[in-house]
Amino acid sequence: MSIASPPTARTTQFAPRLDALLREHTGKDAFRLEPDTMGVAGHELADRILAARRATETERPTFKPLHGRSIERNEAAAVMRVIGKDVREALERPLVRSVDLAGSWPLTGHLFLRDLILGNDPRRLRILMSRNLELTPKLTWSVIAAGAAIPRWGRSGEAGSGIARLFAEAGSYHDRRYAMGIYRRAAAPVCFTVSTLVANALWLGSPFDEGTPNRNVLHEAARLLPPSWNILRYASPEYRALDARIGDLDDVLVLPLLSHRDPALWEDPDAFRPERWDHLDPDTAPGYLPFGHSSERCWGRHMVMPLAELLLDLVRGAGLEVDPAQRRAKVPLVGLLGVEDVRLVKGAAVRRGR
Repeated sequence: MSIASPPTARTTQFAPRLDALLREHTGKDAFRLEPDTMGVAGHELADRILAARRATETERPTFKPLHGRSIERNEAAAVMRVIGKDVREALERPLVRSVDLAGSWPLTGHLFLRDLILGNDPRRLRILMSRNLELTPKLTWSVIAAGAAIPRWGRSGEAGSGIARLFAEAGSYHDRRYAMGIYRRAAAPVCFTVSTLVANALWLGSPFDEGTPNRNVLHEAARLLPPSWNILRYASPEYRALDARIGDLDDVLVLPLLSHRDPALWEDPDAFRPERWDHLDPDTAPGYLPFGHSSERCWGRHMVMPLAELLLDLVRGAGLEVDPAQRRAKVPLVGLLGVEDVRLVKGAAVRRGR
């Protein structure tokens, strides 16, 4: 499935399996994806399923067990409070608005955010922010193992961010390895998600009308290309009671990718129309789940939107635009949904020196 976005005539090309989901199941309530997996896109059924019970530790995307060690909810909440404080402090610092954000996105945005929030952290931690580590978990754990093998965290006071200082005193090799895993789990997704969301918005809708709020632009981008495009729930007895089509051994995959384009919920569902959010509440709009269900919202949502608005404001203020020569962008099948390699260049007004 390819989607053209007038007036720029850009085409968004989804990976084959995503394309098949959109073509075959948009507008459907529930459907079988695999012999042991039901897909759910109907917003009422999705609401009942996600409200039926809390996510287990293996269903949580960020705080799954790490090296076989469970991450208790109290610990996860404490970690998120610390990285949240790091983000707030970064937002309060004076910005160098002359920073060059032209180049390939979302990578360029990711590197900017990494330096903004974690710029004073030790190198062995900052390297954990590399997008290249997404290629394979083995690579990630190899880097962590190498960094944890160094007995000390570095000079006193070297760790700049709270998320780094929180684990700076880890003693044993295993504690250091765990601490670095937590750093990767907590810090990297913030930068990945924000830079991907902004790249999606730029690809789908730029150039934007001057009066269009960043908030509207970002919510509309999260509707059409939700970075968190599926929510997995493993087989559970509650689900058969909710819908007889779900078997006792069926896992359930709730699909915001589809509910966000349901023609029963959205007028002109495939069009990028940020003005629709003038009258919609993202916390209550039916079927809109970019940060999970109301019963268990993503803890990072309060960091993502302010950072994304800041980043989008910098791009718009610098007069950057998607390269007019770029007409096509691919959306690969990965956990974080987004276009890859969107090329930003100086707009015509900037080139003329206005």
